[in-house]
Amino acid sequence: MAQLILPTPGGGTAPLEITTGPTPVPGGTWTRTAYAAAHVVADPLAEVDPGEGVAVDWDRTLAFRQHLWSLGLGVAEAMDTAQRGMGLDWTTSLELIGRSMDAAPEGALIASGAGTDHLAPGPDVSIDDVIAAYEMQCEAVEATGSRVILMASRALVQAAKGPEDYARVYGRVLAGLKQPAILHWLGEMFDPALAGYWGDADHMQAMETCLSVIADNADRIDGIKVSLLSAEKEIAMRRRLPEGVVMYTGDDFNYPELIKGDDQAFSHALLGIFDPIAGAACRALSALAEGNDAAYHAAFDPTVPLSRHIFKAPTRFYKTGVVFMAYLMGHQDHFTMVGGQESARSTLHLAEAIRLANAAQLFTDPEDVVRRATPVFQARGVSA
Repeated sequence: MAQLILPTPGGGTAPLEITTGPTPVPGGTWTRTAYAAAHVVADPLAEVDPGEGVAVDWDRTLAFRQHLWSLGLGVAEAMDTAQRGMGLDWTTSLELIGRSMDAAPEGALIASGAGTDHLAPGPDVSIDDVIAAYEMQCEAVEATGSRVILMASRALVQAAKGPEDYARVYGRVLAGLKQPAILHWLGEMFDPALAGYWGDADHMQAMETCLSVIADNADRIDGIKVSLLSAEKEIAMRRRLPEGVVMYTGDDFNYPELIKGDDQAFSHALLGIFDPIAGAACRALSALAEGNDAAYHAAFDPTVPLSRHIFKAPTRFYKTGVVFMAYLMGHQDHFTMVGGQESARSTLHLAEAIRLANAAQLFTDPEDVVRRATPVFQARGVSA
């Protein structure tokens, strides 16, 4: 029996028996397009202090992407799950995109983030500066052969005077792309600097501007990823998208119902939670394609409490839980993150993540989970 001693609220401890979950297997022909926003593996032995630089373990980082591709998932590269703009700078992001494109097997699905994160927001930054920054990154991403995911811009939030500036920026940038892009509306719960995106603090008013931009540029847009953690808002927007433009759910709280859809439409997926629950996601998507609703929910529903826990407020720290799961599952040999973000969640938070992942049957090697988790908790003051 693989038993792990975990801390409990109030200063106590309690044992947890880690159970063996199903081994992930490649998916078949799916009825949904599914991207996992993949994390990066830091180099723990590099002489780089947190906040002073970036050191990536390229072998482990690319091996994890091969794992996702082998299961049938696409990779959304250099996004916020990879700590883009939160430790991972533009120069390293472009290297990551290039390396992933070189490593991708034939037919693998990959799309990569282009934004303005090399441009520091400020009062002297103009709309033309934002356009130039977007165009530079888009050209660099497309030069690697990757499709562009047009990320939200912190600089645009500060430079824009109103919705018309968003329309101008997106119209100009989209017009210069070689292939249709995926837009990304990232809510302020993920990045507080993006509050008021599309020119309005009210999401429903902001949606009107976003839908107008999409309608004006529909032939240059593959779809939009909405990350507002609101099923109601995503469904409302999904029902108004032009023909040929799809919804990619970015809702890590409500993805089973959004991907399954309703009598009018469904969402495809571009999710950070697909990084740690890749195997369960494959089982669910295969079951959905086979019309087996019971198996779909049996695979997906137990992962929702874990996802809601990992993405709980302050949501911007969700990456800590994602990387902790990758460490426990053997995708990397340490729990070290870019920018020292392994310290961004409490010891009790990590313990609850293990309990919820165990309940969702995500662990395939219980003994190894115990071996890996024990020193992490000991280092945080938990006695065996």
